[in-house]
Amino acid sequence: METRVEEDIGMGQDITPPLPPLSFSLYDSCLHSHCSSCFLSLSPSSPRPATALSPFLAYCSSKCALVDSLLHLSSAEHHLFLLLRSHPSAWPHGDSSDLRASLRLLRLLELLHLLPSPLPNRLAGLMTNRDKLASASGTMPNDENLVRIRDGARVMAMARSMRDGKEFGGKCEVEEAVLCLVLTNAVEVRVNGEMPLGIAVYDRCFSWINHSCSPNTYYRFTLFSEVLAWSNHKKLRMIPVGDEIIADTGASCVCELAKGFDNYGPRMTVRSITAIKRGEEVTVTYTDLLQPTTIRQSELWLKYQFFCCCRRCNAVPQTYLDHCLRETFSPNFLPANTSSINFFPSDEAIGKLKDYFDTIIAEYMSVGNPASCCEKIENLLTRCLADELLEPDKGSSPVDFRLSLLHHLALNAYTTLYSTYKIRADLHVNGMQLQAFDMSRTSTAYCLLLAGATHHLFLSEISLIASAATFWMSAGESLLCLARNSFWDSIAPHPLPLSIQKCVNCPLLENFEGNFSCTRDQSVEFDETSQQFLYCISVITPTAWSFLVQGCHYLKDIKDPINFSWLGAIRTSYIGDFHAQLGHNELYSSYAAKGNIPRSNELGPGSEERTSTFQLGVHCLVYGGYLSGICYGHHSYMMSYMQNLLYG
Repeated sequence: METRVEEDIGMGQDITPPLPPLSFSLYDSCLHSHCSSCFLSLSPSSPRPATALSPFLAYCSSKCALVDSLLHLSSAEHHLFLLLRSHPSAWPHGDSSDLRASLRLLRLLELLHLLPSPLPNRLAGLMTNRDKLASASGTMPNDENLVRIRDGARVMAMARSMRDGKEFGGKCEVEEAVLCLVLTNAVEVRVNGEMPLGIAVYDRCFSWINHSCSPNTYYRFTLFSEVLAWSNHKKLRMIPVGDEIIADTGASCVCELAKGFDNYGPRMTVRSITAIKRGEEVTVTYTDLLQPTTIRQSELWLKYQFFCCCRRCNAVPQTYLDHCLRETFSPNFLPANTSSINFFPSDEAIGKLKDYFDTIIAEYMSVGNPASCCEKIENLLTRCLADELLEPDKGSSPVDFRLSLLHHLALNAYTTLYSTYKIRADLHVNGMQLQAFDMSRTSTAYCLLLAGATHHLFLSEISLIASAATFWMSAGESLLCLARNSFWDSIAPHPLPLSIQKCVNCPLLENFEGNFSCTRDQSVEFDETSQQFLYCISVITPTAWSFLVQGCHYLKDIKDPINFSWLGAIRTSYIGDFHAQLGHNELYSSYAAKGNIPRSNELGPGSEERTSTFQLGVHCLVYGGYLSGICYGHHSYMMSYMQNLLYG
């Protein structure tokens, strides 16, 4: 089964209208903070319509309560809550959202008489994968998943027996099949940049889209109220293709299951991130793309029971992206002296390093000491696998083992350090302004390094566009907050007004104010905008970076967080014709002559660093918003979020 486009699709275009879910449920942690019907966030002052049918759920309005509470009761979700409250040992596996979504979907299939006997491996066209996930005789079954599925099917069947006023007979084949279907087809729901809210299952228009580690589409979620406000309900521009249907027109392939079944769950829209030719297969990713091949394959097998054979996974030699994500070096960063240690059992070394990193995070989560966490992670990045972590073979000399700056564990470390330094800044904000400012500065440096490293990888694999968008926006926000910090007034007696001014060298702000509406081919617009963005920040970054890394031993050794040619890894972009390696000195004089970068003798003490930090923040934020517009559309919440950050 697969899905193909019916017409030529340009970059950054919606391929589907907002698709309603077949079933959905909030995570347990969100049940009292979000509406269980429409997923709208609830403030403490939001009304909570009382309903005797749904004491376990919260709703934003009486209408949502009326729509959802009957399904909550008739699906036995209500009885599941009662069962888990009275017998908590019946479900020792944590979150119950997959069980509740399964009960809701099972009720829908019952009402539509779509539960034949014996049960096939597909229900309503969606694969259950039950023969692989829930069978002890299956190929390499995962014991933990197997126990979870069997326990889940059992408590679901018990809840349904309670609903019907019957004794539990021990049979739970139907519940097991539907639970496996949900585990195979459900996707995690994130709306407007919030933390994950829950899960949802969509019909074959989405669920038949196959996985690729180099996908050509991305999907976004919108709330039902937002869909009504802005959507023009564009037609479906792709069709599911398989043995069970005749793919004649797009309209006839839209699954009718959700129609007439009045739910308000999160809508999904599939959007292209590259140009797609008519008849070409549509692909999405089921896993984190900033992981090397072995980890991606392991995750896909454990959850979905298949090995990926996409272009990226089958590349020989491996792609530049996957090479970077697992590359290790000797400690000297100079290109002339870098040496890959391929003779070393790197999988064993990386495994030990990951275990040590996980131990640091677990200790931080339990003890809550961000200073200790920062120190240990920075020591890990600087010294990496020291003798106490890795013992060399007898008779051999100790191995000096370091991660590349672009290694997937290093990227995770930057993310953690950005967060923990930010927490440390908040802890010092009262009465310790200098310490808080220093922590904010280091946090911003790690955030910028993460954005630059991800962008370098993005230049060779456009499917990383969503990650690049997120990290550039985070870096921009962090830089702007640092530039606007009131502590500057004590170190820069004559600060310049930090007004938002259009950059004479790139169209980012002009395009942003025009809502990024372009009349040309989006791919051409993308190449030009990205090229001009890189030119501009190559001029601004040196001054800002030298200021940001002050006091941090690890970061001082990193010469440039955007251009990694100093590592000896000079690569040409595969997205367009521009290069990731850009010169600084030859550009500076020409740009400064245009008035874009103030000359140092025109500024007071500290003003040059502050201005560069601010200008870099504006560029990063707007470029991140530009990339997010390709992924999510230019009517997404990102534009309002950017306006608030830029203009207040």
